[in-house]
Amino acid sequence: MAARERRRLNRRVPSHQLVVADAALRGRDGRWQIGIDGGRVTAVTQDPLTGADELDAAGGLVTESFVNGHLHLDKVHTLDRIGDAALTAYTAGDMGSALHSIELASAVKAGYDRAWIEPNARHAVLQAIGYGVRHVLAFADVDTQARLEGVIPLLALRDEFRGVVDLQVVAFPQDGLLRDPGAEDLVREAVELGADVVGGIPWIEHTDAEAREHVRRMCALAAAHGRRVAMLVDDAGDATLHTTEMLASAMLEHGLEGRGVANHARAVGLYARPGLERLVGLVKRAGLGFVSDPHTGPLHLPVRELTAMGVPVALGQDDIEDAYYPFGRHNMAEIAFLAAHALEAVDGAGIELVYDAVTTTAADVLGVGGHRLAEGGNADLVVHCHATLRDVLAHHDAPAYVVASGRLVASSTQSTTFHLPHLEGTP
Repeated sequence: MAARERRRLNRRVPSHQLVVADAALRGRDGRWQIGIDGGRVTAVTQDPLTGADELDAAGGLVTESFVNGHLHLDKVHTLDRIGDAALTAYTAGDMGSALHSIELASAVKAGYDRAWIEPNARHAVLQAIGYGVRHVLAFADVDTQARLEGVIPLLALRDEFRGVVDLQVVAFPQDGLLRDPGAEDLVREAVELGADVVGGIPWIEHTDAEAREHVRRMCALAAAHGRRVAMLVDDAGDATLHTTEMLASAMLEHGLEGRGVANHARAVGLYARPGLERLVGLVKRAGLGFVSDPHTGPLHLPVRELTAMGVPVALGQDDIEDAYYPFGRHNMAEIAFLAAHALEAVDGAGIELVYDAVTTTAADVLGVGGHRLAEGGNADLVVHCHATLRDVLAHHDAPAYVVASGRLVASSTQSTTFHLPHLEGTP
């Protein structure tokens, strides 16, 4: 058989279930082909590949899908229900009124009802698909006001969208534990219903002793049920707050090494260097990861410094149109763009850092394995419209294609037509 005929026949035989062709990759020159089978990346090569289905990246950058390390999913699109009072208090000055803002924001839970929580949350999950968000740490208030009205619809959405957007549902005692008698029983009930993560917010308790007890009880609950922990810690402009330290210590005491997330930790940004170094040593022993949301408050974790010290830090959307933040569309490229400015991370290394913080590093912080664009990795990918990381963040468009669990789940286009006499076509 002639060589030309053999090549012709070979082209007719699919070698992969899905191929992403003509892709730019981070840190690699040239154009690449990605083969996908059974929900895994099975080939990354510059050699030709064939597939039963093919996506043409057309030279666009292909990366791992996005990971959102922090979202209050039960509260999305609730700002119009409550007004600006809490938002003003939370974002003012040095965040001295952060506790007051939480008390103001709790008013929305007087009318908590899964009948409106579910469609709001569903909208945010659908946005996640379009913007290529594959994993979300999704908080639901569980307390004597919210009861289980927020967590139940999130658990249902988790099951519905599993494999496309994986939600880690956090049972979150937003109004405290010791200061809200009955909340602990509701968190335990939420865990028994299937919540993936035990939450906490110890810094709002009235004393350090009660904050420490808050952390102890939630870590004990997580350990007893084989769950991870995720707590909002030190979320105010007060360098005397040390609930991040309490969380790391409790993780060590309860055998939760590598299974915890510290969200916000804004006060850590006010620590003197010796105190920061002590904390870093402790959190490394505990395997505690961090999530920062620098766009939702005037203070933020020292992300670049902690990263340089070997501590994994992810970024989160935090809020979508709620009492703490008036914007948001579940676009993690947009969050990385905002963080690049807030963290003064606009050089090449900074852009790489913030992008990792919404993809690979974020997956590590949330305990998601295999989230790497490499042979054997999960086939959870985004195909961007732009060829460079800088352009991806500058434009923060929806990806041209989104692949989840090895299959195409969303595609988007962006174009503008100018209706001017001396201009034609689309740019």
